[in-house]
Amino acid sequence: MNDELRFARRHRAFERHVRHAASNKRWVSRRVFINTDLEDTMIRNKIAGAGAILCTMLAFGVAEGHEFKVGQIEIGHPYSRAMLPVAKVGGGYMKLTNNGAADRLVSATSARAGSVEFHEMKMNGAIMEMRELDSGIALPAKSTVELKPGGYHVMFMNVTQPFKEGEMVKATLVFEKAGPVDVEFSVGPVAGEKGHGAHAEHGK
Repeated sequence: MNDELRFARRHRAFERHVRHAASNKRWVSRRVFINTDLEDTMIRNKIAGAGAILCTMLAFGVAEGHEFKVGQIEIGHPYSRAMLPVAKVGGGYMKLTNNGAADRLVSATSARAGSVEFHEMKMNGAIMEMRELDSGIALPAKSTVELKPGGYHVMFMNVTQPFKEGEMVKATLVFEKAGPVDVEFSVGPVAGEKGHGAHAEHGK
């Protein structure tokens, strides 16, 4: 009887050990599975975040750094501003770098406007004056001319559909010697530049 009792006790102890080991195995497997799933989720989130950052950087590069070239003339980052729904006139700005002989920006066209003109704004005492440049904008040899708010700029007249932030407005610039070149003006947010009111009145 003593042998049988000892055998029964050992058998029950062995069964408890097996059940305990099996329970621990399931718990370990479950924990590994949960941790693995969590790690996969974190990796996917990191990849998605990196992708979003890359897209933002690429978009920023397109919007802030696009350039065009014709002959010896480089057209740096043409841009415009979003227009109010009732506006009919939009401005255009860019940097023109002439690496060759003297030239001149003589005309421009765009399917988004009835006509495109070149204007100059400058202060005359305390008064901001604006005038159209019928002969275009001169580009001396080996020089850079910047078209910007408050100075030389492009005027999109009788705009058919107001420019919206984030879009690209296609246009063609024509230089006296270098010839025509297709460009795109990236449209930024509405600006509160002084003098825009004069353009608005001019376009009515």
